[in-house]
Amino acid sequence: MTRPLIAILRGLTPPEAPDVGRALVEAGIGVIEVPLNSPDPLRSIVALVATLGDRAKVGAGTVLTVEEVAAVKAAGGQIIVSPNMDPDVIRASRAARMESWPGVLTPTEAFAALKAGATGLKLFPGNLVGPDGLKALRPVLPKGTQLYAVGGAGADNLGTWIAAGADGFGIGSALYKPGLTPAEVGARARALVASYDKAVGDKAVGGKAVGDKAVGA
Repeated sequence: MTRPLIAILRGLTPPEAPDVGRALVEAGIGVIEVPLNSPDPLRSIVALVATLGDRAKVGAGTVLTVEEVAAVKAAGGQIIVSPNMDPDVIRASRAARMESWPGVLTPTEAFAALKAGATGLKLFPGNLVGPDGLKALRPVLPKGTQLYAVGGAGADNLGTWIAAGADGFGIGSALYKPGLTPAEVGARARALVASYDKAVGDKAVGGKAVGDKAVGA
């Protein structure tokens, strides 16, 4: 069973990447993002790809330039996540056959991202608009648009976000912080997965993970 949950591993280091990645996958999370402002992020991506193979999708976050897209591709990454909406980064990601998840906060940014070919949208920072803001945005988006909430979503309120129209979530410090052991990360991941499954109930079976549906490409 796949779940639309992205583990955001800001601060991850290459030596710990394999064990943290395994802990996440074993807990039921199969999409991993290493932000590029982490220590030696490209080496961490290489290590995760080598360790996890096709058991997980691995990519980078905080991707701001076309050159960074190329570097992530060379490291074996499959997903590009950004805090902003840059059409050049979106187009470069899609041209490299990678998923593109730009950060958007307004309808203007959302439609511009889709026009540029984004795979899906990252509502960021989600806590600025909250579930009510998402509920207002959702009806105007094209049918089938995948929208993930990042910031403000956690194990205690996933159901509220889902009811507002969130398709999935990017989870950062609630899953991983520098200094946590792989066992601790695994325990947090299992708690998050259990919360998600409880929030969606039977809808969790066969749910879509990142990239199962491309939008605006």
